[in-house]
Amino acid sequence: MSRHSALKSSARLMLTAVMAALLGGCGFQLRGAPPVSSALEPLAVDCSSQVPDTLCRSLREQLNLGNVRMAPLAEADYILRLKNFERDRRASAITAQAAAAEYTLRHSVDLEVISADRIPMVGTTRLTTSESYRYDETNVLARQREEETLRQQMDDRLAQQVIFRLAPLTPQRIDAIRADYQREQEADAPATGQP
Repeated sequence: MSRHSALKSSARLMLTAVMAALLGGCGFQLRGAPPVSSALEPLAVDCSSQVPDTLCRSLREQLNLGNVRMAPLAEADYILRLKNFERDRRASAITAQAAAAEYTLRHSVDLEVISADRIPMVGTTRLTTSESYRYDETNVLARQREEETLRQQMDDRLAQQVIFRLAPLTPQRIDAIRADYQREQEADAPATGQP
């Protein structure tokens, strides 16, 4: 019996090694978020009180994985703000007995990035993600756990969307945004009568 289980274990190990070699050979790699430019460092993450901790934690973890240097608000050169979080759950399919058969969850949050000198690098942008799941009245506890798992996955996806919005902010792009902002301020100054 132990010889049979050893052969089975060896076969699994061999299969795993073969799959890894095949996937590596074809150029497959895990999909990840693009890198965030060091030009945004040090960066502070400011989550308003209605933004769930799970979303803020996921965002900070992804920034840490990308080796982005973080700082407290008072010491940061750039501030990433998340606010106006909304969570929605709606029945998206109904059974013949007029009970919910499927629900759609939707999470939305506003993102903005400003510099320490109050120049908007990313204007207020609404990010949204949604997920549907089947609802079974006979197994309510399992469905509640599934819904919580989906909510965490949705927070992770929103955090990834934030990272994707930060990726284009290269040093050249930041310089261009600053120059455009200065030009707008100078053009508005004569109109408002301020120097």
